[in-house]
Amino acid sequence: MSIKTKLAWFISMTVIVILSLNLSIYYFTTSSQLKKDAEQQMIGIAKQIGETLDSAQKSKQLIEDSLGDKIRIAAIEAQAKLDPDINKISAEQLVQLSQELGVDHITLWAKAGNDITVQKSSNPKVIGASSKALGYWYTAFSQLFDLRQVIIPQGQKLNHFWSPPITIIPSDLNDVNKLGFYYDDKSNYIINPIVHAGAFFDLENLKSSDAIAQQIIEDDPSILELSGFDPAFYHDPQVIALNETIPPFKLDDQSIIFGYYNYVDEHDYTNLMKADQTGEIITIKSKIHDHKVMKSFIPMSGASKSIIVVNFDYDAISKPLFHQLLIQALISLGLIIVTLAASSFVAGFMIRTLQLILNRVNDISRGNFGEQILIESNNEFGKLASQVNAMSHNLHNYQTQLTATAKELRHTKQYLESFVNNTSDAIHVVDLEGRTIDSNKAFESMFGWTQEEAFGQKLKMFTPELLLDLIEKGNMILNGGQVTDYEIVLYDKCFLPVEVSITLSGIRDEQGQIIAYASIIRDIAERKRTEEYLRRSEKLSVVGQLAAGVAHEVRNPLTTLRGFVQLLQKDGKLDKSYLNIMLSELDRINLIVSEFLVFAKPQADRYKEVDLYTIMNEIVVLLDSEANIHNIQMKTCLEPGVPPLRCESNQLKQVLVNVMKNGMEAMPDGGELSLELVRETENMILIRITDQGIGIPEDDLARLGEPFFTRKAEGNGLGLMISQQIIQHHKGNIQYSSKLGSGTCVEIRIPLH
Repeated sequence: MSIKTKLAWFISMTVIVILSLNLSIYYFTTSSQLKKDAEQQMIGIAKQIGETLDSAQKSKQLIEDSLGDKIRIAAIEAQAKLDPDINKISAEQLVQLSQELGVDHITLWAKAGNDITVQKSSNPKVIGASSKALGYWYTAFSQLFDLRQVIIPQGQKLNHFWSPPITIIPSDLNDVNKLGFYYDDKSNYIINPIVHAGAFFDLENLKSSDAIAQQIIEDDPSILELSGFDPAFYHDPQVIALNETIPPFKLDDQSIIFGYYNYVDEHDYTNLMKADQTGEIITIKSKIHDHKVMKSFIPMSGASKSIIVVNFDYDAISKPLFHQLLIQALISLGLIIVTLAASSFVAGFMIRTLQLILNRVNDISRGNFGEQILIESNNEFGKLASQVNAMSHNLHNYQTQLTATAKELRHTKQYLESFVNNTSDAIHVVDLEGRTIDSNKAFESMFGWTQEEAFGQKLKMFTPELLLDLIEKGNMILNGGQVTDYEIVLYDKCFLPVEVSITLSGIRDEQGQIIAYASIIRDIAERKRTEEYLRRSEKLSVVGQLAAGVAHEVRNPLTTLRGFVQLLQKDGKLDKSYLNIMLSELDRINLIVSEFLVFAKPQADRYKEVDLYTIMNEIVVLLDSEANIHNIQMKTCLEPGVPPLRCESNQLKQVLVNVMKNGMEAMPDGGELSLELVRETENMILIRITDQGIGIPEDDLARLGEPFFTRKAEGNGLGLMISQQIIQHHKGNIQYSSKLGSGTCVEIRIPLH
């Protein structure tokens, strides 16, 4: 799809989205407003009907109270004319008394077991009627018989008198009656005068709300039904349906005050009770009789205490709304069509310049950097064209530079490949898991694996102990450390040992993370043999120098022994104490000769833990005779508690003898030679040898350890060099400090582990 089409579609879709949002907002806001208007209309209707109900209720209550007072007076007069015993009163007396008092009927109620029933009456149709069947009437009768004030909420309550709300007698449902009940313990019955209220109270007045409701429905077709309910007597519609054959007895027991109840919903009871309890308007939407109905339960706070239910036809809201929405949609569709055509034209005009730039970019992609875009505009397209021209120029320069750089890289690669493949040192590259990535020809010659055989393999070049040590070195490199001239024994393809010196380094990626290890491996077997030869030569030189001192030291005890032998030859016997002296001298000779032989005998290198105190004492015994010859006192200061050191004991002795002999030779006129042993740190021991000789010039200090450098007439300059190599193999170091005329101090530090 072209940019022109995309741009046109983008503009059109933007307009579509805006219009859709506008239609949605219009729909929701209009729908909400129409619902609010409908609710306000229903509230107005409810208030109108509520006011009618309140007015009717007040008129009814005033008439009832007036009739109640009249009935009470008639009941008191009747009591005065009737016998206190109900059994002595006849129906004829009650008919005659009713006519005298101006009431329609007089009925007498008396206790019958656990009930209160009609036992005498001027109206024979009500004989036997039960008060228990009338609900709260029985409670009121019981309170009268107990000579208490009637306290139930229903009806008119006076002294010894109670009158219920206007009642329809079951025997004559077309007439409205007002009843009153009087009892003051002067008789055994309750007097109940009855007055027909039709002459004073037109029942149709109570139904004026029905007329208003019907008129509202006729004037406004959107109102489907209006109903008035008394929550105190309202029950679930399903229960009402089961009991609809029972005729009402009391007007105040009717739940439907006015109107009809045809639009029944299963949640009506819950919503009616909720509106009554909270005093808030409850509005729901439901589908009843295939009508979408908006039903509102509106509580009235006046004297009627009723709930008015308004059933509103929801189509009265939705149909006008959808009609307006359709008009808006058609207008929007026309706008979209116009927008699509206009956006296509605008997009074509806008991308004309962009097409020129695109053509130039295509030329650049094909390697044509010469042409320039000529656009004089200063807008975004003009700036873009300027940047494309600059990019073309820079790409041409970069291409030239890259060509030169590529040529140089090819030469460098050839040089490095020649260097790597022709060097005598083996080069081995492994990943972080130890798998071989690359190797050179020297590696194949040294260990036997070809490059193809080694690639991707973990070569078995190490013992388990050595592998752990190499892993530690790898971690050191990962942490930024260096490993150089690391001397170990590796194994070739046939698992034969190869003594090598390794320099390890990390290979990093673009982010600077180490992704592989590179090792440069040098075969040092020949160098080791040369070093061993030099070490033995130096050792033999030292042995020759020690021989004279040993011979002198042995001569003294031999002289003593010769004297005792001559004494034995002369006297034929020797004292026992002389024998002890002879044995002591022989032991001394044996000790001196044994130490000399141990030092002079060639031994294979073997590292093991040795006691430094023993080594120090053996060295002192070995050099004691030569020290005595040159009038030199040897002083030892060995710190207690120094743990054993893992070393090659004979090589360490060679270093100590070499340094101590140098100290003796620096004191031709005698002096003091001190030997100290200190545990300097947790993992480091210090051996310090100090003489009181002539000292070493500062220029010569820097050259100590160089091969063949010596100021001795008969020296070869190899002693200190070999001593330094031995200490380096033990991972230690030697430091020299000297002052002319005061002596020299040599400090040897060796790690314990």
